[in-house]
Amino acid sequence: MHPSTSAHLFSTTPESVATDFRQRFSGEPLLVRAPGRVNLIGEHTDYNNGFVLPAAVDHAIYFAVRLNGSRTINLVSHDLQETLSVPLDAVQPSDHAWANYILGVVAQLQKRNLPLEGFDCVFGGTIPIGAGMSSSAAVECGMAFALNHLLNLGLERMELAHMAQKAEHEYAKVMCGLMDQFASLFGQANHVVRLDCRSLEYAYFPFDTTTNRIVLCNSGVKHSLASSEYNLRRQECEQGVKILRSHYPNISSLRDATLAQVEAHRQELGDVVYRRCSYVVEENERVVRACQHLEAGDMKSFGQEMYGSHAGLRDKYEVSCRELDVLVEAARTHRGVYGARMMGGGFGGCTINLVAAEQVESFIQHMTAAYQQQLGLPLEIYQATIVDGVGLMAPKA
Repeated sequence: MHPSTSAHLFSTTPESVATDFRQRFSGEPLLVRAPGRVNLIGEHTDYNNGFVLPAAVDHAIYFAVRLNGSRTINLVSHDLQETLSVPLDAVQPSDHAWANYILGVVAQLQKRNLPLEGFDCVFGGTIPIGAGMSSSAAVECGMAFALNHLLNLGLERMELAHMAQKAEHEYAKVMCGLMDQFASLFGQANHVVRLDCRSLEYAYFPFDTTTNRIVLCNSGVKHSLASSEYNLRRQECEQGVKILRSHYPNISSLRDATLAQVEAHRQELGDVVYRRCSYVVEENERVVRACQHLEAGDMKSFGQEMYGSHAGLRDKYEVSCRELDVLVEAARTHRGVYGARMMGGGFGGCTINLVAAEQVESFIQHMTAAYQQQLGLPLEIYQATIVDGVGLMAPKA
């Protein structure tokens, strides 16, 4: 693990979460691991019913949970050392932002009239906050999985993903697509998974993480316009769909549109909406090609699609920022880098880099120096291994 200024975060382990639980509440908890995710390619396509190509990674949120026989939920954020108790019949959005991801899941279970009991929960993890690795989805999915297990609700993973997504919409007020929750629940070691966000069909593609490494460079910035611009992009895409549908009634999302159709109505769409729409249509095509490159074992071509994705996000979707652009350009100049792009909602967070295994150490040095030199900023770097999705953990003796 590369040294990180978030040292406290990386000291969180399943054991430390379980120990915290035992000290606060009597009895043995159920232990659950919910991974964060990376998205290799296919950004801002999920809420447009397009394709995404995520993978679950070994940065995770750990939960220690137990039913407590009462009508009260007791929550503990291990990393923040904050607590909150909420009566089951008074679940509503809280001033504690961290608690909303969990309370949102409980609210979804209540909406389905499922039998609920009070529970004690301690959670914490190693997903860097604000790095675009979906710590929020991991919290939602881990909680949904734990309660599904403890209460024997019998819900399928896809339903848990939808509930977690709704929790984010209604309690965190972020209108995310399904990708983050899907990746956390459906991840498979040594594979990326292509999700068709329209049909919810998915397919796994082998991803060799011995010869190629996924390396994340955290810009360390999170520009304040991230969430407002995210919701604005959704509206711009919806506006584009409305205009296109007036000409092509079969278009219900940008997934249904072709580049030729978008080009034909460029003037009517207007410059901004045109660029948003053409980016989404092109990005879907990039994901399809990227999967073909993976099947052919052609990492060089796969990497070129990543660079193309970043250029589109920067110029057409306008969700990049100077820090991310500096990181992508610095990566481009280093030997053994197949591809790089910004990852996540944008305006900060991480770039994802595909690096030949033998070049990782020199890549880390190169990137750290370049970022310091060009922007005077320190750089956090994480290596990520692709792992299985949300699951139970055996308690260590």
